[in-house]
Amino acid sequence: MDENTLKKQIGYRIKQWRVIKRWSRQQVADKLELSVTSYGSIERGETDMCIMRLAQLAEIFEVTLPDLLGLSEKTIFNFTGTHNKECHNWQVSSPPEMKEWMLKNELEKYQWMQQAQEKEIEYLKQQVAQLQEINQLLKQKLSEP
Repeated sequence: MDENTLKKQIGYRIKQWRVIKRWSRQQVADKLELSVTSYGSIERGETDMCIMRLAQLAEIFEVTLPDLLGLSEKTIFNFTGTHNKECHNWQVSSPPEMKEWMLKNELEKYQWMQQAQEKEIEYLKQQVAQLQEINQLLKQKLSEP
């Protein structure tokens, strides 16, 4: 796994936690004392983060650092590639339980989004009905002598 892929996966995990918490990017950026643009680059995996920033994110989301990154005792590490004194390339594969948990959270996110859309549709229907009523009243007023 190359560095960019790893950063994108970590960014995706951070985004998942934000969505699970139902927070906006602005809310998390405020908690981190960052601009929304800077926080967005974290979620997109464009930013190198130190361990302290990751720990800060875990604290904000009220999870452990392994949970933030999608790791658990059951996570399997497969070390591959080269190693030097600064870093090594590694790949993490998740157990079936983690994948099931992630899918469940994705499903909950989509259900929440569907509920929000249904509420928006109901609101828009009410607005249309009110506008039709106003239109009828205006037609009546214009047709009166």
